[in-house]
Amino acid sequence: MSFFRYICHIMENYLERSNLRYAVIGGGSWATALVKLMLNNCSKIVWYIRSQEVIDSILSTGHNPSYLQGVKFDTSRIAFTNDINNAVESADVLLFCIPSAYFPAEVSKIRSLKDRFVISAIKGIIPGDNITIAEYFHRVHKIPFSRIGVVSGPCHAEEVALERLSYLTLSSKNKDTAKSLCNLLSCNYIRTIPGTDIFGVEYAAVLKNIYAIAAGVAISLGYGDNFMAVLVTNAFHEMRRFLHVAHPDSERATTKSAYLGDLLVTCYSQFSRNRTFGTMIGKGYPVRSALLETKMVAEGFYGTKCINELNQHFNADMPVADAMYRILYGNENASRVMRELSARLE
Repeated sequence: MSFFRYICHIMENYLERSNLRYAVIGGGSWATALVKLMLNNCSKIVWYIRSQEVIDSILSTGHNPSYLQGVKFDTSRIAFTNDINNAVESADVLLFCIPSAYFPAEVSKIRSLKDRFVISAIKGIIPGDNITIAEYFHRVHKIPFSRIGVVSGPCHAEEVALERLSYLTLSSKNKDTAKSLCNLLSCNYIRTIPGTDIFGVEYAAVLKNIYAIAAGVAISLGYGDNFMAVLVTNAFHEMRRFLHVAHPDSERATTKSAYLGDLLVTCYSQFSRNRTFGTMIGKGYPVRSALLETKMVAEGFYGTKCINELNQHFNADMPVADAMYRILYGNENASRVMRELSARLE
C-alpha cells in the first residue's frame, strides 16, 4: 500500500484512531447487554441513563434494577451521567440504544454531534419521518456515512446476559470500519460479522419485529407449528420484496443471519417482546393495554405504521405486514384478519 493510500485509509476509518472514548446512550435491556460486551474490550466507558434513580441503584448494587438483573458491573469502569450532552462531549464514539419512538426527543437535546462516530443499535424507524436511524443522523446531523455504524442480530439481550454463543452483524459503508466495529463487541461468546449494507439491515430489523407480532397473534389464536413455518416463510419473501424496491442492493444478502436469522429468532424466541405483544393482541387485549403490559417497547407496533406508509410509495406485495396494520391500527378482529391472511399464504 502506498503512503498516500495508507493516509487515505486512516482518514477514512475513524475507528483506527488511538485512545478513542466510548459512550452508550440508553438504559434498557439491549443497552445493558451492549455495555456488558463493550467492557470486554474497553477499559472504561461513559453510560448515559436518563433516570438518576437507576444510576444510583447501579452504583450501589452493580446491577441494572430494571433490566438483565443478573449482569454484574464493575462500576469503577463506568462513568455514569443523566446528561446526554455530558455523555456526547465525553466520548468520540457513541452507541445509541434508545427506542425509536423516543429517539427524536432524546437526540434533539444534543447540542452537536460534530466529529463523532455514531453507532445505531436501534431496531426501529423514526415515526412520522419514516426514515432509518442512519438516514436521520446523516440528514439531520450531517454525519457522513463513513462515521455511521449499525448493530444487528440475531441476538437477544437476555442470551448475551447468559453468555450464550450469539452472532452480531456490524455494518458500515466502509468494510474496514465494519471490521473495527466487530473488534469493539466481539468476545468468547459473541461472533461478529462485518457488513456494508446499512439500510438493508435497518429495514430488516423493522420488518422482523412486525412479523414477530404476527407470529404472536397466530400462537395465541391456536395456530400450530405447521402454520408458523408457512407464515415465517412468507414473511421472509415479503421482506425480500420490500428490500428489492426500497434498497435493491440488500436483496442478495437476505439469507444471511442479519436478515433471515434475525427474523427467525424474533418470531420463535421466548425472549421476543414483539411476539409477546402479538400474543396479547391475539388474546383480545386492546392495543394500548398490550403496550403497557409488555413493559419494554414493542418496536414492531411503531414499525407497522411506518412500513405501511412507506409502502404506499413502494407498492411491494406485503400481506403479512398489511394484516398487522389492519389489526393494530384499523382495530379489525384479529381472528378474522388471520383467517383471511392464511388464505393468501403459500
